[in-house]
Amino acid sequence: MSPIDLPLDSAGSKPSNPEARVEFPDNRLLMDVCGEFDSNLTTIETSLEVQLVRRGNSIVVMGDDVARDRAIEILNALYQRGINGRVVEAADVDRELRMGGPDEDASKRNLVKGDQLEMPVGARFEIKTRKKLVEPRTNAQKTYVQSLFENELAFGIGPAGTGKTYLAVAVGVSMFLSGKVDKIILSRPAVEAGERLGFLPGALEEKVDPYMQPLYDALNDFLPGKQLAKLREEKIIEIAPLAFMRGRTLSSAYVVLDEAQNATTMQMKMFLTRLGKGSRMVITGDRTQIDLPRGVPSGLADAERLLSKIPKVSFNYFTSKDVVRHPLVAAIIEAYEADEPHNQST
Repeated sequence: MSPIDLPLDSAGSKPSNPEARVEFPDNRLLMDVCGEFDSNLTTIETSLEVQLVRRGNSIVVMGDDVARDRAIEILNALYQRGINGRVVEAADVDRELRMGGPDEDASKRNLVKGDQLEMPVGARFEIKTRKKLVEPRTNAQKTYVQSLFENELAFGIGPAGTGKTYLAVAVGVSMFLSGKVDKIILSRPAVEAGERLGFLPGALEEKVDPYMQPLYDALNDFLPGKQLAKLREEKIIEIAPLAFMRGRTLSSAYVVLDEAQNATTMQMKMFLTRLGKGSRMVITGDRTQIDLPRGVPSGLADAERLLSKIPKVSFNYFTSKDVVRHPLVAAIIEAYEADEPHNQST
């Protein structure tokens, strides 16, 4: 970590509201910490009500004791990301501000390959795919990824933008590349989000593709286009609606059911019983975005109630603090959560 120079009073203790100077030896990494046009510094200043002044290869931090120390922790955490070879993005600044505490020690950082996961809780690690290294950013995400490697059946439940599906697909690609599974199967219920789209033109695949697009997006992030196309052509990677799972036994496969809140109880039971030898299954969903017809119970809620005490079944929960999209997404989710009593009363 960078040295911090604090002035002392005559008694040898820190005076209230001092200035602190944080020095960064590598000016190139410092530029990454500051962001384009110092946008990251502006975000920290606004959130913590401190003043940050960049002077050469150092940043002077001014503010009350608590805010000043917190700003220093964040600056050091962001700089450590650069030292570890990771780019500092706006989402990283937002995560540090929301999660609290300094970045973990670099010695705890692990690279996850296949199901070889030996790490203390809270440690930093990355998921290796063909195109990029994927890093869980919050403690809930780290626990979630750990459970995906350790359990044959895992649930990820929480609001949009918390990385439930993205991380699940990343782990699936990692396990496939390391030979732990022979195929990847991704599925979703083909349920419209609150509006009727009518009959869609084209062949069957063209009709269901709009529902599956988020899964395509995730795969495109982890595998080169030509390789992905070849794997799909050979049916090694399948993307299909939930209804297509009936009657199958999925062996030696990594299986993801996304948007599981829109599966009925019977569909959920059907899907869960597809689990075959050597397979892993991940169920993700958001209980606040159920698009089933009124009066039809969600299979995700029933699965929580019935399976929570079964060994080797992991339930992982996310909140607005785990949102890794635009910072406004977290604020929007928190606003809707705060308004839930009003909605229930009306």
